[in-house]
Amino acid sequence: MTEQRRQNVRNIAIIAHVDHGKTTLVDALLQQTGEFKVKADAAQEAVLDSNPLERERGITILAKCTSVPYNGIKINIVDTPGHADFGSEVERILKMVDGVLLLVDAKDGPMPQTRFVLKKSLELGLCPIVVVNKIDVDIANPTEALNRTFDLFVNLGATDPQLDFPIVYASGRQGWATLDVKVPTPDLKPLFETIVKHVPPPLAHAAEPLQMLVTMLDYNDFVGRIGIGRISNGSIAKGQQVVLIRPEGNVLFRVTQLQGFFGLGRREIASAEAGDIVAIAGCPDVTVGLTFADPANPKALPPLTVDEPTISMDFLVNDSPFAGKDGGIFLTSRQLRERLEREKETNVGLSIEEVGNSGVFKVSGRGELHLSILIETMRREGFEMSVSRPQVIFKEENGVTLEPAEYLIVDVHKDFQGTVLESLGIRGAEMKNMVTEGADRLRLDYVITARALIGFKNELLTRTKGTGIMHHSFHGYIPKTGGSTSRLNGAMVAMEEGNTTAYALDNLQERGTLFIGAAVPVYKGMIIGEHSRENDAVVNPCKGKKLSNMRATGSDDLILLAPPRVLSLEQAIEYVESDELVEVTPKNIRLRKKSLTADHRKSRDD
Repeated sequence: MTEQRRQNVRNIAIIAHVDHGKTTLVDALLQQTGEFKVKADAAQEAVLDSNPLERERGITILAKCTSVPYNGIKINIVDTPGHADFGSEVERILKMVDGVLLLVDAKDGPMPQTRFVLKKSLELGLCPIVVVNKIDVDIANPTEALNRTFDLFVNLGATDPQLDFPIVYASGRQGWATLDVKVPTPDLKPLFETIVKHVPPPLAHAAEPLQMLVTMLDYNDFVGRIGIGRISNGSIAKGQQVVLIRPEGNVLFRVTQLQGFFGLGRREIASAEAGDIVAIAGCPDVTVGLTFADPANPKALPPLTVDEPTISMDFLVNDSPFAGKDGGIFLTSRQLRERLEREKETNVGLSIEEVGNSGVFKVSGRGELHLSILIETMRREGFEMSVSRPQVIFKEENGVTLEPAEYLIVDVHKDFQGTVLESLGIRGAEMKNMVTEGADRLRLDYVITARALIGFKNELLTRTKGTGIMHHSFHGYIPKTGGSTSRLNGAMVAMEEGNTTAYALDNLQERGTLFIGAAVPVYKGMIIGEHSRENDAVVNPCKGKKLSNMRATGSDDLILLAPPRVLSLEQAIEYVESDELVEVTPKNIRLRKKSLTADHRKSRDD
């Protein structure tokens, strides 16, 4: 078959480490092509990060499609997540494109997530364009960043054509790019020209039978499920009959809506052909990884292969005394099961297994962030639940038990070098490199098991007084190591239900660190702080002062409580031990013991 390519289309993905400027660069591309006009009441930047969690955290969680026109060529752009926990998004998106822009921060150089997304791209045979971003920053060192990027290509086994990558220097925030680092330009024209020149046009055999792999899903109340992907062969039109190929039996349907991507939105189109990225409605049974095909000649494309989960957590119904009192709407195991099954349809990196008929669901994902984003999304939807401490997933290979390991980079001040090295040594981390960053900071590279990494982020912030920075990505499976890491300190556990008092907390704060302040409702078995010793302490945070003529009530005003240590959802998940749970409601995040009664509670020493 003669190779045919569509010269008026380019399909690219933007890949990078978290916060290296992917979404900001897309903003500039959209603005300079007239596809995004700033409105006074709309988001002014990171316009593709439409999910509230994305805007709050400043990261891309869900892959998104857009397109820009340039000199008669339609450039389809996919903004991909930068965090390895959302690798399932990255893997399937890369199947839709013919080239990638690899963004590298001119100051930081390649980071762990850069390694992850680049490895996926090279394995698919894509030839990246390297964009050294943020070269307008005073402390930028584009030459060093580029040298480390080349070393990373070599370490990942890049081929000669992949090593001969084109280089563009850019400032996404200021909206310009250049091929010569010493000669700034007024706009992004050099980047557009590089894309058109080096990204191959898509293969387009329009005369072949229709084939399209569904790589993303969307939902609309009017048309139902929408399958999104790139047409590999053939063509499609609105109203046409198409077959969905699936293992349990093919489904014939009629295309009720066909949409193309234009700027920030989708518009209905009459037809599309091979090379186009489109959204198709009309089939309620569509899921990620299936193929849309010609009914007369149904041939499936190779299914998506996604790396297996590495971390699992138990999700169960919230059975605390405060269940249903925090604004929760969905409280039953049936509602929890339905929501998790619905998530599984679009979140292909997720695995869900019900443990017997106990109402406990074992949810497995690519990392703590992957699962915590799901939990945060569900609590905002009105779900209440309890979740357990993350557990790594072991696997057997040739009679050897393997466990997942992470590639970890830690950036610390030299003053805290000793304490951080000690902490990582206790956790069994293997140092790979140590370099000086500037006058007073160090960059430490490690390989560490995912099991040992759980809880390290909180410890790093404590040991470095909040100045330590860490990034990690999946490294691979290594033989299981001995030992385990657990929290060094016990918990302070409430012995009764009631509202906390300043008088009681004033006495308790001498025994450890409190997680709550005064006048906060608590229940028996709820964790209210961290004990200063290894053992758990059952305490009464609700005790009031006995009033008499020897004690004046006004002396309560003199009590000074230290600010409580408020844990975020991720911190709470990392903090709890195997006999504890995180209670998640729309209004609160609480820590508790699995058994609320002290008599039945398992000792930490068992």
